[in-house]
Amino acid sequence: MSAQTATPAHPGQTLKACLWMIGAIVSFSSMALAGRAVSLDLDTFEIMLYRSLIGFALVVIGISATGRLHEITTRHMGLQIVRNLCHFTGQNFWFFAITVIPLAQVFALEFTAPLWAILLSTLVLGEQLTKPRVIAAAIGFVGILVVTRPSPETFSFGLVAAAMAALGFAGSAVFTRKLTRSETILCILFWLTLTQAVFGLICAGYDGDIAFPAASSWPFVVIIALAGLVAHFCLTTALSLAPAAVVMPIDFTRLPVIALAGMLLYAEPLDPWVFLGAGIIFAANYYNILRESRSA
Repeated sequence: MSAQTATPAHPGQTLKACLWMIGAIVSFSSMALAGRAVSLDLDTFEIMLYRSLIGFALVVIGISATGRLHEITTRHMGLQIVRNLCHFTGQNFWFFAITVIPLAQVFALEFTAPLWAILLSTLVLGEQLTKPRVIAAAIGFVGILVVTRPSPETFSFGLVAAAMAALGFAGSAVFTRKLTRSETILCILFWLTLTQAVFGLICAGYDGDIAFPAASSWPFVVIIALAGLVAHFCLTTALSLAPAAVVMPIDFTRLPVIALAGMLLYAEPLDPWVFLGAGIIFAANYYNILRESRSA
């Protein structure tokens, strides 16, 4: 998430932003639950293939309905491909992680994406690595250690996958910021869904065997496709209505929501260390947002 200026939001806009964030929280949580439900039928590459195909169809319908075909350009295609490869990689790691470790751990580590973006933006965008950003990254790293508590006994490929997912999402966010300097969100979404469908087809079909979703899995596949688009639309809309300092604490409620869902549906324990580490990660992100807002 990018920091916005510290201009206070109108109370009515803040309320609207809260409602949009509820939509984002429901969508992100639904995508996680649907992804776990369909994981026995499809692998992560196949999930991404069908999700991207449905998403691409929806984007094309939206373009046709609004007459905005002129916004789709082939400028910066190299950047588009790199951006979408980052997202594709991160999303595959994410879908794998939600099947092997508690959902709360996945979401807690996902909140480190803005911290990874701080470091990547220095390399990709040439932004200055300021003292507050270094402090935020260091605090966030402490939170990662609390969540994962690395040791030979607690090591898990699921934790590594969740961390790699956050890194992939961070790369996607940084390259998106660079693309939005010249491209519209619709253009970015068009190439996102199209290229990820191609990536999914290549990765799922390299062995010549692409599973077709069972009839019972199709509702979950559709939920994954819709929830992904709706979640990011809700989040973007909320950020357009209120500063990130207002929106981010609402986004953080995704953690207790998914933790409760994991407990009720999958008997996952409510690990206090995960909540403590996630709180530290949140504090690091929030500190950085406040400092960026004051600078702006």
